[in-house]
Amino acid sequence: MQTSSFVRNGTVALSVRRVRDGATLLDYNAQLSLPSASTLKLVTTATALAVLGDNYTFRTVLEHDGTIKDSVLNGNLYLRGSGDPSLGSNRFAEFADAPTLLRTWTEIVKSAGIKHIRGSVIGDATAIQSLPVPDTWVWGDMGNYYGAGASGLNFNENLYRAVFKPAKTVGIPAVLLRTEPAAPFLKLQNNVKTGPVGSGDEVIIYNAPFTPLVFLEGTVPAGVAEFGVKGSLPDPAYYTAFALQEQLTKTGVVITNQPLAIGPGRVLEPTGSSTPAIVPEAKRTQLHLHTSVPLAELARLTNHQSINLYAESMLIVTGNALAKAPVTTEKAVQQLTRFWQSKGIDLSGFRPKDGSGLSTVGALTAANLTGILSAMTKEKSFLPFYDSIPVVGESGTVKNLARGTSAVGNIRAKSGTIEGVRAYAGYATSADGELMSFTILVNKYQPGSLKGVMGLLEQIMAQLTTLTINE
Repeated sequence: MQTSSFVRNGTVALSVRRVRDGATLLDYNAQLSLPSASTLKLVTTATALAVLGDNYTFRTVLEHDGTIKDSVLNGNLYLRGSGDPSLGSNRFAEFADAPTLLRTWTEIVKSAGIKHIRGSVIGDATAIQSLPVPDTWVWGDMGNYYGAGASGLNFNENLYRAVFKPAKTVGIPAVLLRTEPAAPFLKLQNNVKTGPVGSGDEVIIYNAPFTPLVFLEGTVPAGVAEFGVKGSLPDPAYYTAFALQEQLTKTGVVITNQPLAIGPGRVLEPTGSSTPAIVPEAKRTQLHLHTSVPLAELARLTNHQSINLYAESMLIVTGNALAKAPVTTEKAVQQLTRFWQSKGIDLSGFRPKDGSGLSTVGALTAANLTGILSAMTKEKSFLPFYDSIPVVGESGTVKNLARGTSAVGNIRAKSGTIEGVRAYAGYATSADGELMSFTILVNKYQPGSLKGVMGLLEQIMAQLTTLTINE
């Protein structure tokens, strides 16, 4: 493939191992550090499952400090997170989405006899002490839904929708109608215009953590009454407190102060003379505990739907567990690296900068990834991890890959895509029944050649299943 005109100015790397003993079967440029894109999520989810266990759950606590007397809470109401990336998500049929959770929390506050809060509703994001966005993510990603940063208190996957009314004429400004949910604390500067019918979402949202100023650039398609574009909330913990306060106020609960958030990156200023001091969690009273789905299910979603937020949350929480202390993204990556080195994996050239692969400067070698995937087969949580990876031709982001070839049903693979990069990694079963780990990284293929590159990648994957390696 390296000799193909599709990659004449780029690099191809391939590594294939027999997982039973880690023996190298194929090795081409496998020691070169290259961008991994979202195949890095395999490392993150594998580490999380190996360290935390497949039954690990995130816990979110509704609690208060102070005292309740004559229907008045003389203190603060808190939502204390643990980094759960799925809190309030609508992806789980058996678990409450954001509106349902807000109603539940409101009912619990009222059932505790609270009609007036002489204090603040506080989003407690202190469980994660890292700033939400890795420092190598680019400005053009951070404000968009896939660039949502990880907070100690995430909610509704830290997303909102900006809803536009396109004009009837191409090139005319599109009207910004509203955000869903309402986010009046954002200062939206709308420069979006109307594009051709059927042109889809061509909007880029520019925003940074903790800043309310949002720039909306690009186009939305003509020919529709409304068109929604997903953006990332710059301060998820504050939004969660804001949304809960809105829900409580609607149902008649009086709240003295404005909502607040606590966690990394903030210096709190008093909102009024009546603001009670923030009390450590050990001295608070629990009203409600929300528990997430097991980590195995979160890993499956991460690898099937390639959700960056889930991977970043898992990286930090796993890093915290390994370090037995709060860590930054950089320190979490160091902890992850040490964990796999302790298993005997050669991680020369292993240079990730985040947990999701969205960073354009992060890199690893094909040999790094197949080494980790092979070692993972010896961990107790291997089967949940293996099941979390999409099946080529059948599920996830590889559902339409290699159709009509022997790869269908015989390969589990995570895809990875960033500018100029196409990557796949996972497990393949040989013709004689051996399980193999594999990684294919293609970096800087020719512009406009993706279809040809994909054809070659599909051929390679199909050929993996025809190998006979025990003769």
